[in-house]
Amino acid sequence: MGENTAEGLRGIRAGNTSICTVGAEGHGLHYRGYAIEDLAENSCFEEVAYLLMKGELPTQNQLDGWCEQLQTHRRLPGLVEDILRRLPADAHPMDVLRTGVSAMGIAEPEPGLEGGFETAVRLLGALPSMLGTWYWGSRGKDVPSGDGIEGFAAYVMLMVKDDTPSDLECRLMDASLILYAEHEFNASTFTSRVCASTLADFYACIVGAIGTLSGALHGGANEKAMALIQQFKDPEDAARGVREMLAQRKLIMGFGHGVYRVRDPRNAIIKGWAKKVSEDRNDLRLFEISEAVEQVMWDEKRLFANLDFYSATAYHMAGIDTPLFTPIFVLSRTSGWAAHVIEQRADNKLIRPLANYIGPEQRTYLSIEDR
Repeated sequence: MGENTAEGLRGIRAGNTSICTVGAEGHGLHYRGYAIEDLAENSCFEEVAYLLMKGELPTQNQLDGWCEQLQTHRRLPGLVEDILRRLPADAHPMDVLRTGVSAMGIAEPEPGLEGGFETAVRLLGALPSMLGTWYWGSRGKDVPSGDGIEGFAAYVMLMVKDDTPSDLECRLMDASLILYAEHEFNASTFTSRVCASTLADFYACIVGAIGTLSGALHGGANEKAMALIQQFKDPEDAARGVREMLAQRKLIMGFGHGVYRVRDPRNAIIKGWAKKVSEDRNDLRLFEISEAVEQVMWDEKRLFANLDFYSATAYHMAGIDTPLFTPIFVLSRTSGWAAHVIEQRADNKLIRPLANYIGPEQRTYLSIEDR
């Protein structure tokens, strides 16, 4: 490896941001200076999205106006709604959202690249409707009316659940959206900034970020974690099974982190919600299996659970289908992506790193007859 290079850009500082700091001490997470624990305990997702995109927590009047804006933007353009309804029911919902955002860029082109805030608000409000329009429409069912549903989290739950969400499930979703909203220069966010640095429009930046998030090593980890947990019948089976997987050098998704070294500060919060929802359902089996897997991973590998691991259990117990886990991540993280696109545009330099060349030295060209 050459001088000043690193695999996967690990440890390389690729730019400045005032939006978020991750793992400053190996375990902390702050949005605009506010600890994630305080935000998850005291705020709603709308407040956090406003904080990320505007820089400060809103006053009550500002929050009321902001929530009203998001509710107004739930309605989709006819073109986008028609496209989403035509997508097959077996499409992956991440592909659905990627297509929906791209279609929005055609139906409502961004008027300019001065900032992107208005386009960001429009898209943030519309994304749950995109997911719900496909989820219900592709199965030949009417999309539930969001009339009278005021909270963003409650509207998300209405779009992704076949039965009426409980207040507890809506509070779980609100906390989860806050936890997933932003995470500094992760792969999808960095993609959005690279795209923004070329002066691409806002929709292109979000489409690129969604594509990046769809990978199992990024947002798709929660789906893989659910598949793992569901393999086992009880905690003893889980402990035995995970040890066997480790002995076979198989990858266990939902553990460790590229930046955190001590713990993922979001894990304790989402684990608490996973337990609450499981207790509310009077079914702790998957939660106890999850705890058994977590313990083995710590005992054997000193790897801690990250946000994705217990998110899987929490979402499942709240009645959400596994393929919708990562799309919910999108509905939240778009607030962080938007903040980064706006920040990148405000002081833009084209992001164009160098590569460490490891190919052949200079060679002489031979005509095709001499090869």
